Amino acid sequence: MLILISLASLACNLSTSDSSTWRLATLRAMERSAPPGSPQPEDTEEFPFPTLPKSRFTPIPTRDPKLPILTPTSSNGRILPTLRTDQQEYTVQPNDTLALISRKYGIDLNTLVKINKLADPNLLEIGQVLVIPPPVSKGTGPSFKVIPDSELVFGPASADFDLAGFIRKKNGYLSSFKEKVNDEMMSGAQIVDRVAREFSVNPRLLLAVLEYQSKWVTQKNPGRETINYPVFEVDNLHQGLYLQLSWAANNLNRGYYLWQVNAISHWLLADGVVLLPDTTINAGTAGVQYLMSQIYDLEDWKIAVGKKGVFTTYQNLFGYPFDYTVDPLVPADLKQPPMQLPFERGEIWSFTGGPHGGWGDGSGWAAIDFAPPGDAFGCVESDAWVTSVAKGVIIRSGHGVVVLDLDGDGFEQTDWTVLFLHIATRDRIPTGTIVKAGDRIGHPSCEGGVSNGTHVHLARRYNGEWISADGLLPFNLDGWISAGTGTEYNGYLKRNGKTVEAWDSRKPENQIQR
Repeated sequence: MLILISLASLACNLSTSDSSTWRLATLRAMERSAPPGSPQPEDTEEFPFPTLPKSRFTPIPTRDPKLPILTPTSSNGRILPTLRTDQQEYTVQPNDTLALISRKYGIDLNTLVKINKLADPNLLEIGQVLVIPPPVSKGTGPSFKVIPDSELVFGPASADFDLAGFIRKKNGYLSSFKEKVNDEMMSGAQIVDRVAREFSVNPRLLLAVLEYQSKWVTQKNPGRETINYPVFEVDNLHQGLYLQLSWAANNLNRGYYLWQVNAISHWLLADGVVLLPDTTINAGTAGVQYLMSQIYDLEDWKIAVGKKGVFTTYQNLFGYPFDYTVDPLVPADLKQPPMQLPFERGEIWSFTGGPHGGWGDGSGWAAIDFAPPGDAFGCVESDAWVTSVAKGVIIRSGHGVVVLDLDGDGFEQTDWTVLFLHIATRDRIPTGTIVKAGDRIGHPSCEGGVSNGTHVHLARRYNGEWISADGLLPFNLDGWISAGTGTEYNGYLKRNGKTVEAWDSRKPENQIQR
């Protein structure tokens, strides 16, 4: 079901400084206060800020032979959906493309063209009925585990990684690369960092994928064919390092989060071959297998996800990947800290988006949306205030994004963080500000991505993993509990027998008040 997430609605853009800048801003947080105009905080408990940890996450760079070798955790396997065996029909909807339909049903594009006798696969009519044949498996994928889960997410094991220093030391093409992203000239290291933070994907894994595909990390003069497409030639809309890495991160996430909710029945490889996943792999490995299934045919895919593929590239760059294991990444008994609705007391907002992607269409359904009061529609300026849902420190602010660090340790990769998206430039709270629950952080807008109307997008992460709004740990905002319906953006907030339903408009059913 997660495959249906719309990338356009979450193609959000933000700008991040290098790691030294944002950590310095956090260290200075003690010297700052909430911005002028903030209401009196409801939570007056003093917020503790521990000192920044020193190398508590970085594994030993040179293995001591006396130490045990960490090995991939064995698994008894999981129960995955069975392959569909019946032929189905699909009625083309507005904005459909054959590629989207192909991905939704896991059927090779050429097979759909052939069985439906389509003269031009780019021309579909709304209401057109397509025949969808059942996928036919050619076997089972490998059980080899490529990376631990904690090396896919932007989590604790990456907190001490000196990304810029590592790229500079390798002195490859990436070290001198520059590219303009949203009118801002960025270095290769800044682009990798930005993608890692946006999609919450480990920068080490992004570098390993980039190196495996194009040798940009270690070679000064990679192949000319990799200059515009250093990961994979998806289409002419995904040229350049930033868009290529974003595409890769999105697909790594898709495999990871689909695996977690047992929503993958098979891999569809680039040559149309269908394989059943081995049920004993972990979510991190599923992410790598899914990404490489979008790039390679059967034989090359087996190499890419086997011992001589991304695994060896990663090991040559960073060492044995399972030395970086953080287990558990998300504790089984994890509880959400107290949080409140993201607007001021007495105001009536609209609950416009049920559970949907935290960032991109591959991440878990970690987000919900709220629109401010008013009669205007579309992307209009609003004087309403978005407020902090909890106490913490603003660890990142810019280009439509505000990130709240709840434990205040200066690391976005650890513990609970909350993403506020579409926060207007005007009056936006600066990085490093200490806030209490209810403090003003800025105004809702359409900034930071593609949006059809002014609103705030709210999402949670724990240790870098997107926390689903319709899973085992839903949002709890002033006692309002989030729930989904299995369809993106549909959902509810429920409290004490009352229900508010998500609607992409203003209706009596979606009005909610603090």
